[in-house]
Amino acid sequence: MRLKNRLFWIAAFIAFFLDQITKYWVVQTLNLGQTLALLPGIFHITYVTNTGAAFSLLSGKVEWLRWLSLGVSLVLIALACFGPVLNRWDQLGYGLILGGAIGNGIDRFALGYVVDFLDFRLINFAVFNIADSFISIGIICLLIASLQKTPTSNHRSR
Repeated sequence: MRLKNRLFWIAAFIAFFLDQITKYWVVQTLNLGQTLALLPGIFHITYVTNTGAAFSLLSGKVEWLRWLSLGVSLVLIALACFGPVLNRWDQLGYGLILGGAIGNGIDRFALGYVVDFLDFRLINFAVFNIADSFISIGIICLLIASLQKTPTSNHRSR
């Protein structure tokens, strides 16, 4: 039996694994609130917790976000298992979103918050994590897929 939407599963596993291993490293290496300046004033690793969604949106809504993470994950798994064979960009996008949703979802269920640590100080951006990054990249992949599906204006109906 050949695995349907193989790139989807590979992307989801890699995103999930990288998210969890980096969060584990941060929790084992730094104290809460501690920062490690990799490029001083530009990029730091700062251990913070987040009860909201990506980039601290919906802060304090952890109960609702737990179930949203689970729901999104189940829908994406069902799509990959029972839906059509997806094109590469859709597989990559949905897989990265699944990996990020599961990574942050596990944090929400197990800890009650998400571990964040990527701190871009040059642009004064919210501290975030690898799962958030993969979710964002996944959305970009889906946008690319949708642009490839749109008909061009050069084709006229007859």
